[in-house]
Amino acid sequence: MIDFTKNIRTIPDFPKEGILFRDTTTLFGDAEAFSSAIDTIAEQLKDIDFDFVTGPEARGFVFGAPLAYKMKKGFIPARKVGKLPPKTVSKSYELEYGSATLEISADTIKKGQKVVIVDDLLATGGTCKALCELIEECGGEVAAIFFFIELEDLKGREVLEGYNIISQIRY
Repeated sequence: MIDFTKNIRTIPDFPKEGILFRDTTTLFGDAEAFSSAIDTIAEQLKDIDFDFVTGPEARGFVFGAPLAYKMKKGFIPARKVGKLPPKTVSKSYELEYGSATLEISADTIKKGQKVVIVDDLLATGGTCKALCELIEECGGEVAAIFFFIELEDLKGREVLEGYNIISQIRY
């Protein structure tokens, strides 16, 4: 078993002073660690019934797309506003250092389909909460949420109360 914490770089004061940024690009750059990370996520999700994987731009794509491929599921990109052709549904949300908007294609998820959300990091929970709401507005169900890293002191898990949350590394 790989100790994934050795592949996570911590960058102080990014993107603003006081933030400790947990950088997964060092994990992505290590072929063995990245492959093992995708295998680990798949193993943890193997008993969950779902139709799609989704991940927010950009690091959610990096984890989500290879996971969808490995598990033979569809992948739904959750993009920044204005990046998908019409028709989309969108949701704005607050980050720990600003605000943003996510969009998904309005016709991708059919009523009752189950979606697993995969992202690199759970901080305040705003991004993932917005994505959960988008999935539900489209008629889908959130089957589980997987975060490679969870920053426990920011209490994002509380914002996502009621959802099946799985995290690999906790700081």
